[in-house]
Amino acid sequence: MDLQQVMVSGPNLNETSIVSGGYGGAAEGIIPTSSIKGPAIFFNPEYLDRRKSGDPKEDLRNKSRGITPSQSAASRIANQAQRYPAPSMHHSNSNANMMAEEATRGIAVEKFDTVKKWGINTYKCTKQMFSERFGRGSRTVDLELETQIDLLRDTKSKYENVLQLASSLTSHFYNMVQTQQALGDIFADLSQKSPELQDEFGYNAETQKLLCKNGETLLGAINFFVSSVNTLVNKTMEDTLMTIKMYENARLEFDAYRADLEELSAGPRDAGTMVRIEMAQQQYQVHRDKYERLRSDVSIKLKFLEENKVKVMHKQLLLFHNAISAYFAGNQQQLEQTLRQFNVKLKPPGSDKPSWLEEQ
Repeated sequence: MDLQQVMVSGPNLNETSIVSGGYGGAAEGIIPTSSIKGPAIFFNPEYLDRRKSGDPKEDLRNKSRGITPSQSAASRIANQAQRYPAPSMHHSNSNANMMAEEATRGIAVEKFDTVKKWGINTYKCTKQMFSERFGRGSRTVDLELETQIDLLRDTKSKYENVLQLASSLTSHFYNMVQTQQALGDIFADLSQKSPELQDEFGYNAETQKLLCKNGETLLGAINFFVSSVNTLVNKTMEDTLMTIKMYENARLEFDAYRADLEELSAGPRDAGTMVRIEMAQQQYQVHRDKYERLRSDVSIKLKFLEENKVKVMHKQLLLFHNAISAYFAGNQQQLEQTLRQFNVKLKPPGSDKPSWLEEQ
């Protein structure tokens, strides 16, 4: 049927009827539509022209409702927002929680692997240590290096004894110098208060003050000697011994993994054993490289330590000898020259005492 014909004349309402009762009810419930009078439908050609041209004229429905185009768009957006709400933040929170749980699980697995490796390594090293102690296992020995290490430990023990005795000498000599200073002050005071013994007290006061001055100079030399020996023993030698300890641990690990590889190689050669032998070979090579590297480091450090020890002790022993000889010979000039020769600077009297600000 043509669209214009339908819009001009409307549908043929005479062919239809309105049923007031139930579907398929009595005939008397049927009302003829010819008796219903309604408004006619007219064709408006401007409507089609406006739809085709897309004229942005204001919608009559919006105009009749008093809504502007912007208000209409805003109302449609608001309706869409109400009809299709935004996704909830519950999903983002759950994703963040899942990521945090994954990170925590990864850290826990990593720690577990570290503890597992440490446990296996400790077990192998303990087994190797007991095997060596009871004579059932073999150990790698570098005779030349072991001799140098034993010599270093013996030298360090003797130098520690020298350091202890020199420190005791410093303490006792310091007390003697303080006693001489107090005795000189008393002699000087008695020289002023005893006219009949003024000269005798005066001579002794000057002697004690001179001995006190020379004693302070000698104390500076001995303190310099003690400080240098302490640096050599407790820093330089100790650093080398720490490297030696790392080398000995690496040697024990190397022998432990070597024994493990030898034990696996002596057993049956099935598929599972071959995989274990390959893994043991890799671990053996890693610990062998570590052992070789630390052995080289120990050799180099021992060489430099010996050179440094000879250089330092040559200077310090010469200083100690010249200072002691000049002091007990009463040669003040020689004593002072010895300190200048070795660049020993004396602290001014009372510099060790805290200032009045520090005492507050």
